[in-house]
Amino acid sequence: MHDIEPHFKWRDRYIASEDEQSPFHGRIYDEFTFTQKVYNYFIHPQWDEFGSQTLYMKILFVDYDEGYAIMEFIGEWNDALHNDIRFLKREIIDVMVAHDINKFILIAENVLNFHGDDNCYYEEWYDDIKEEGGWITFINILDHVEDELKDTQIQYYANFGAHFNEVNWRPHKPKSVFTAVEALVHGDVKRLV
Repeated sequence: MHDIEPHFKWRDRYIASEDEQSPFHGRIYDEFTFTQKVYNYFIHPQWDEFGSQTLYMKILFVDYDEGYAIMEFIGEWNDALHNDIRFLKREIIDVMVAHDINKFILIAENVLNFHGDDNCYYEEWYDDIKEEGGWITFINILDHVEDELKDTQIQYYANFGAHFNEVNWRPHKPKSVFTAVEALVHGDVKRLV
């Protein structure tokens, strides 16, 4: 897992540690020391810790004018034991919502497992953004992770599923990814290929 690096091709457009409104503003990274782990596996030092013991993230892009954020995750999303959604909601999402971000694209292709508990934080997150036309979307999740999300009834507050798992986002610019995902949210099945 140590060689799985967060997507870096948009760094010419956005760097969370340089964004004064970002929860990660001022964070300094050591490229040579691997200290963070998902269980016994070291992960790349560019991933950001936000309170979870097994889940890490990277804010890849934020557009304050359009009100959206694209975030990538790695590890195990564990609400049952570690209440990861509480850390994500309080430490990251609440800060972003306060800066008028109401559309969230969560890239979850490196989320290995999801262990749900209840969906109260997801409901609160959705309630915080729905009045402004906001939404939450998981893209490219593994099949068993999707099943686990459904078992916790996250589908009532976030978009995910077949069409959202076919988004070929890496070769595209953030605006193109946002436009394609927003179209999927609104029922248009155009996809990035």
